[in-house]
Amino acid sequence: MKGVVFTEFIEMVESAFSPEVADRIIEETSLASGGAYTAVGTYDHDEIIQLVQALSQESGVSVPDLVRTFGQHLFGRLVTAYPQFLEGVESNLDFLERVEDVIHVEVRKLYPDAELPTFAFSRVNRDCLELDYRSPRPFADLAEGLILGCAEHFAEEIELQREPLTNGPETHVRFTITCRH
Repeated sequence: MKGVVFTEFIEMVESAFSPEVADRIIEETSLASGGAYTAVGTYDHDEIIQLVQALSQESGVSVPDLVRTFGQHLFGRLVTAYPQFLEGVESNLDFLERVEDVIHVEVRKLYPDAELPTFAFSRVNRDCLELDYRSPRPFADLAEGLILGCAEHFAEEIELQREPLTNGPETHVRFTITCRH
């Protein structure tokens, strides 16, 4: 997993909780990297899981809620870092339809070794999109947070339904996103 995810997670913890909490969760976990991350590095995804679990114990907030919140935070940071991805895009559904064929293509140019999830889309109607998320890692909560962050960015109210399509870790999930007007 790319280091930018780790550095953004630590930044979120520092701003939402405190730098001391960030230091504690790093110290409390047995991380192969020692908790020293660079944005361009690549790290085992298990380390982010360990950090989230430690933050959950520290804060009393559930792991799924923390990961969704991180997804929302991450979307905002990605918009700031890569505003070109939003040029000419007028709604969250239009943006989500671009993730696989536009945004992931550009991410692979920047990070050729990135192991990205895949997204398949089906536009049900003008206000409804089905998004199938597939990943070797169980980060459907992160994908949900990114979707919520996207809706917030476009100031759109959505109804979000989530249907696991695998047993066990959620590595294949269908999200149905409906815009409310």
